[in-house]
Amino acid sequence: MDIIDIGIIISYVLITVGVGVWISKKASQGLDHYFLGGKSIKWYYLGLSNGSGMFDVSGTAWMVGILFLYGIKSFMFMWLWPIWNQIFVMMFLAVWIRRSKVMTGSEWILTRFGNDRAGKASHIIVAIFAIVSAIGFIAYFFEGVGKFLTIILPWDLTAQIGELVLFNSEQSYALIIILLTTIYTIKGGMFSVVATEVLQYVIMVVAGVLVAGYTLIMFTDVQITSVISEEWKNIFFGWELGPQWSDKYTAFNNLIDSEGYKMFGAFIGMSLFKGFFASIAGPTPSYDLQRILSTKNVKEAAYMSGFTNLILFIPRYLLIGGIVVIALIVLAPEMNNSALTGGDLEVILPKVINFHVPVGIKGLLLAGLLAAFMSTFSAFVNAGPAYIVNDIYKKYFKPEAESSHYIKVSHLASLVIVLLGVLMGFFADSINSLTLWITSSLFGGYVAANFLKWVWWRFNGWGYFWGMLAGLIIASFQFVLDQNKVNFDVNGIWYQLSTLPSIYLFPIIFGFSLLGSLLGTWLTKPTDEAILKSFYTNVRPWGWWKPVYEKLKAEDHTVQKNNDFLGDMLNCVIGIIWQSSMIVLPIYLLIRDYPKTIIALVIFLATTWILKYTWLNKVNKITD
Repeated sequence: MDIIDIGIIISYVLITVGVGVWISKKASQGLDHYFLGGKSIKWYYLGLSNGSGMFDVSGTAWMVGILFLYGIKSFMFMWLWPIWNQIFVMMFLAVWIRRSKVMTGSEWILTRFGNDRAGKASHIIVAIFAIVSAIGFIAYFFEGVGKFLTIILPWDLTAQIGELVLFNSEQSYALIIILLTTIYTIKGGMFSVVATEVLQYVIMVVAGVLVAGYTLIMFTDVQITSVISEEWKNIFFGWELGPQWSDKYTAFNNLIDSEGYKMFGAFIGMSLFKGFFASIAGPTPSYDLQRILSTKNVKEAAYMSGFTNLILFIPRYLLIGGIVVIALIVLAPEMNNSALTGGDLEVILPKVINFHVPVGIKGLLLAGLLAAFMSTFSAFVNAGPAYIVNDIYKKYFKPEAESSHYIKVSHLASLVIVLLGVLMGFFADSINSLTLWITSSLFGGYVAANFLKWVWWRFNGWGYFWGMLAGLIIASFQFVLDQNKVNFDVNGIWYQLSTLPSIYLFPIIFGFSLLGSLLGTWLTKPTDEAILKSFYTNVRPWGWWKPVYEKLKAEDHTVQKNNDFLGDMLNCVIGIIWQSSMIVLPIYLLIRDYPKTIIALVIFLATTWILKYTWLNKVNKITD
């Protein structure tokens, strides 16, 4: 590490913590200010903050690895999450969510199911889901940032007393960064999170542009085209994934064959199936939901969600694409000759930064990736405690207290969530499995109940509770299978299930959750009519709401039905194409495929122009 790079990193950390602490006094006016910024923060700052929170280190390292191995098609792996749930949020869900005027996702549930036993059961289970998710992700960040910094930074920070090792170097690095981030996040709440994340977004953009510019200057078209094949650059695919690399790089083709995604058509089909239901289900109770609830009004919630999509992908893939281009030219021959495994792809990012990025750019790039970690971490630390304080402590233990009391409890809740996450992070061997379980299986169990809550009037609180619980149980069963796969007969059904990629288990998890939702609904009484009328009047979703709509229409002939389903779905299709063009555009530019760069740019401009008329003009007409 050159002194210039070290100076850049130290300066970044000091400025970030200083800005976070300096602005923190605005959070002391109440819970609404602490968790939602008093709903006074401008929508474009919230959009920058939301985009920054999605720009995490571990995800970036994973994207670098899959782009390197699979080529341009790899952007479809992002549909596993699915990334285009942000498009559904932009098109209609942000408006529906913001109309609720609540503080958290579980509090929102009460506006849908009421405050009776069924409503409280649904309220509690989604709050628990949010808290467990936050703790799991903090543990994941603890492990990820420690490993990343240990590879990059030169100092051994092992802490020990005699022969007793208290913390290894990875844990020490992680604890330092988490401590610094926690200071301003706990002290300043949403104001500090947004202020620092806007700063961090700027740093990440600068890092991405510099890395991309470096590759454009230092490497020639010939160098790049001598490594990658035409199939590597091809966005289209058949049912089965063929060789993506030339015969010189057989190790990479062999690795693709062993990764479990050879039947690429089936993989994409399952991703689309999951993606549709997961996207309509809406955002999980996490930081992106908090950003929607933090906007000033319904119109700005839609603006913020659209802006998040616009500002996230091109800068992020300039960075990812630049790192991959360097790796293709300088690392591919060496990696092809080694005993390559999927895990080796995770070291591409730190290897490139360590040995193949010049002084100055290296410091900014490290500051950018550190910013990516800190922004995502702080977003979870702000979102998770809201459910402890507002949805559990305030509702069930101390409903009447001064704002200063609740803010102190919020500080304590944030600290507890961080400590639990760090504690879990020390068990590094099991955290990866736990995180995959949370993001794939547990979130799979989230989908059915949260899809039905929007579109079906008869769906009630007990249906929601049992749907979520059924998904949680079957997801837990899948986790147990995964942990015990070494004990199964390799020719048996249990081994096959335990080794199947999580995406292919989604229909099973979804099916059990759907069954729980339907049985819980049909075996119990409907939600109170007044609650349904209030919800439908405020949110105005489309779907199967005819009985509620007819009763409202009889009482007030001015009530209008939402007939935007087809228009919203068409906008979502256009939006997914728009989003995809922003991913492939910087990649095609950096690998010097200029004809496809122009095609991607034209698609981006055309879809932007279409959405101006089909989405933005409609948003501009919103009055509430």
